[in-house]
Amino acid sequence: MPVLRTKTSRMWLPDALRGLALLNMLAYHAMYDWVYVFGHESSWYNIWAPGCHVWQQYICWSFILLSGFSFPLAKRPAKNGLIVAGCAAVLTFAVLLFLIGYILVTGIPHLKPSLFQWNYTSENVSMMPAILTTVETTALALLLAVPLGLFTAVYLNEYAKRGNKLVNVIRITTETLSGIPSIVYGLFGMLFFVTRLHWGYSLLAGAMTLAIMILPLIMRTAEEALMAVPDSYREGSFGLGAGRLRTVFRIVLPAAGPGILSGVILGIGRIVGETAALIFTAGTMAQIPGLFQSGRTLAIHMYVLSGEALHMNEANATAVVLLLVVLLMNMLSALAAKKLTKK
Repeated sequence: MPVLRTKTSRMWLPDALRGLALLNMLAYHAMYDWVYVFGHESSWYNIWAPGCHVWQQYICWSFILLSGFSFPLAKRPAKNGLIVAGCAAVLTFAVLLFLIGYILVTGIPHLKPSLFQWNYTSENVSMMPAILTTVETTALALLLAVPLGLFTAVYLNEYAKRGNKLVNVIRITTETLSGIPSIVYGLFGMLFFVTRLHWGYSLLAGAMTLAIMILPLIMRTAEEALMAVPDSYREGSFGLGAGRLRTVFRIVLPAAGPGILSGVILGIGRIVGETAALIFTAGTMAQIPGLFQSGRTLAIHMYVLSGEALHMNEANATAVVLLLVVLLMNMLSALAAKKLTKK
C-alpha cells in the first residue's frame, strides 16, 4: 500500500543531493590538502586545470541551488537557517584556528637569522628581498587602484544620474571583471605590459596587473560604502550652503571611510596572496627590485621553495612571516579606520 506524503515529511531527493554535494566538497578539499598542503604528487589533480575549475564551480552552484530549492520546504526555515549559519560560523572559526595553528607549529621552529639577510643565496634562501618586494608591490598597486576606484565610485554614486546607461555598463563590467581568474589577468599583463610595452618581467608590470585585478573590488566596496551614507548628511550640507564637491570630500567620504578601508584591506589580502599573475608579470628573481626589475613576493618565494622540495622548512617559516605581514597590514588599516570614525 503506497504511503501518502504529508507536508511535514522529508523529501529524500534533496537530502540525497545535499549529501552527495557535501561528499563532493570533502573529496575536493581532501585532494587539495593531499597535494598542496602535504606535498604528495597527483597525476590528475591540478587546481589550474580547467577540469578542477569546473569541479569548483559545480560544488559552489550545487550548494547554492540546493539551498534555494530546499529553503521553502523546511518546517521552520528561520530557525533552521540560524542553526545552519551558526554551524557554518563555528566550522569556519575552527578551520581558521587549525590553519593558523598548523602554520605556526610547522614554521616557527625553522625561523633563523639567515632567513633575514639582505642578499639571497642558494644557501641561506633569505626572504628579506621577498618581504621588501611584497611591501613595494602592495604600495604601488594600491597607489594605482585606490584613487581610480574611489573616484569612479564617487562619480557613479554622487554625480551620475539614476538610470544612466553608462552607469549600468560600468557596473556590469565591474561584476564581470570580479569573476575573472587571476591567471587570466596574468596572461593579459604578460602580453600587454611585459611584451607589448617592453617592460619585461618587472615590479611595475606586476603592480599594474594587480591594480587592474583589485580595481573592481575597490570600486564595488567604495560604492556600497557611499550608498550607505544617509541622504540627510548631504541634505544638511546643501542646506548650509556647501556645494556638491565640498559635500563629497568633507561629509560623504569621511562618513564612508571605514567601508572604503574594508575594501582596501580585502585588496591588500588579494595582493599579498597572489602568485599566478605575478609569476607571468613580475618574475621570480630573488632580489630587491627597481621599477623595471624582476622580483618575487613572499607568496611566490614560498611557492618556489616548496616547488623545489629542497627547502620545505624554510617555506614553512616563510608562511609564518607572510601571515604576520598580512595581520600587520590589516591592523594598520583597522587603526586608520578607527581614527577616521572618531573624526
